Parts: sequence; C-alpha cells; structure tokens
Amino acid sequence: MEKIITDPATKFDFMPAEFAPFKDKATCDRVRKLSGADLEKREDWWHPDFNVKVMMNPHPVLIATLFSRLKEASEAGKPFSMILGNPEPDTYIPLAQLINYFNVDCSKVSIFAEDEWADQDGNVAPETYEGGFVHSMLKYLVYQIKPELRMPLSQVHYPTTKNINDYSKIIEDCTDGGASIISTSPGWTGHTAFIDPISPWTDAKTIDEWLDMPAQLVNLHPLTIAQNSLHGCFGQSGDIYNVAPKAATIGPRDVKMAKERIEVHALLTNCTFSSWQRMTSRLVCHGPVTPYVPSSMLQTMATQVYISDEIAAPFDCWEKVGY
Repeated sequence: MEKIITDPATKFDFMPAEFAPFKDKATCDRVRKLSGADLEKREDWWHPDFNVKVMMNPHPVLIATLFSRLKEASEAGKPFSMILGNPEPDTYIPLAQLINYFNVDCSKVSIFAEDEWADQDGNVAPETYEGGFVHSMLKYLVYQIKPELRMPLSQVHYPTTKNINDYSKIIEDCTDGGASIISTSPGWTGHTAFIDPISPWTDAKTIDEWLDMPAQLVNLHPLTIAQNSLHGCFGQSGDIYNVAPKAATIGPRDVKMAKERIEVHALLTNCTFSSWQRMTSRLVCHGPVTPYVPSSMLQTMATQVYISDEIAAPFDCWEKVGY
C-alpha cells in the first residue's frame, strides 16, 4: 500500500458558506489561533472597562454576581432589576435557593426576560409553552422563591405579542432608564438574546444606529435554529422542525442602557469538549464590532466577560475524531 503523504505547503482555500454571517477570512484565521490567557489580552479598540477573564468555571461567578447585587440592593431598600437569558435552570435554581437561605426580600426586584419564541405569523409563545423561555424563568426562578420573599408578578416582565413594540420602553420606564444588570451568553451566530446577524439589525447604516435599535419581533438565523435543536428543551437531537422560526427579543438599546453587563462563554454540547461557542467566543471578543457578530457590541461598553477553560482551549484539525 502506498503511503499517504501530506504536504504542509498544500493549502485548500475557500470562502465561508453563503449563510455564514461573518465572512472576513483574515479575522477568522487570526482569532482562531488565540487560546488560553491570550484571550484576555486587550485590543486597541476595546472600551476601557471591557474586560475578559479566562477561568475554570464561570458559572458560580455569574450566580454570585447576580445574588450579591440583588442582596446589596435589598438590604439598602433600593430597587433592583435584571434582564435575564433563558432557559437557564442551572443558574436560576441556585439563585433562588440563595435568596431563600438568606431570606432576601425581593419586593423591589424586577425581572425582564430577554426574549421569547414566536410562530411563523409572529404570535409570541404563551408562558405555558413548555419549551418557552418565560415558562423556564417562572418555573425555575420566580416560583422557586418563597412566596413571602418573592417579587410581585407585576414586576416580572417578558415580551408578548401585545407589548413587543413597547418592550424597550417598558424596561426603561420600570428601571429609571435601564436595568441594573443584564446577563448574556452568545449564540452560534454571536447573537445576544435573539439579536441575530440578519435584517433588521444589519440594515443599520452605522454602529450607533444599530446600538440604538429597540426590542422587536424578528426572524431567526438558520444557525440559531440549528443551535437550539441541540438544546434539552428540544430533545438534543437536531430536530430543527420543532424550533420556532421567529422570536420577540430585546434590542441592542436594552443592552447599551443597562448599568452593568456580565457575559459568560461556557456552553458545551452536553458536557463534552464539542462546542459551537468556541469560535464564536473568539469573534465576539477579538473580532471587529459589527452587527454580523452581534455580541461584539459589548466591546463598546463596560462589560465583564468570563470564558471557561474549555471554551478557551486551543483547537485544530483532529483527523481521527468524529462528531
């Protein structure tokens, strides 16, 4: 049998697929080589208070941050508001348990869901929909808090068919201009909430115009559909036929107006090394600020980003490894 010889000088060059939202090959080649502590190194264009930290497990830090901010505000008798991503039971059950254990009064706490599914006609999913984000937030956070400590349901907000066009105004009116904190994590497209790299977001003529766009009803990018078909809510089986095609979501304006931002990059495929977030994380933090990598908007704002060791790990062509 003849030996297969690999010539290191041989290069097969091509452009990313048409549906890929970000197509700058030079940037992809550059950030793909970053790993570990290199991801913490500052870029010239970063906001002075945009910080990246690589750590073993950022998840407890997120829980501790949300709890400590909430507890501090409660003890001072001040209102506190959170814009939260869903579904995230692993965060919200421990957060509720801490609230209960320390008997933290949440009567002045307001919660805002970042987004919710919508059908092909733009009808937003009800809170009773088992695969829904609001359903998860209510079940695993709000209703886990003792009734005597729980915030009034009138202070639990989420996008609906009726309010989506006013959702950003609702957030600002209820929070004196912007939420106390927003917690995010980028999707496969680099999205924050469902601010995907498609119209209407990419129609903005300038970055400032994009960052001022409010909550709205949107179509979802195909990669967002594929990503969510791997989620437990949809059976982790690539069932793209069971993922809704549209969503109601906050806009970049709601991210910008928040008084504190925390972003976590730590998503793995069912606790394996496999992760669609590994390359996305690099583009979010070290690529250009662009609507085609939506979470890159955070580079223009005071933001704390935590990246897990697994997401920060180097990756390469592993010939003998399959899916």
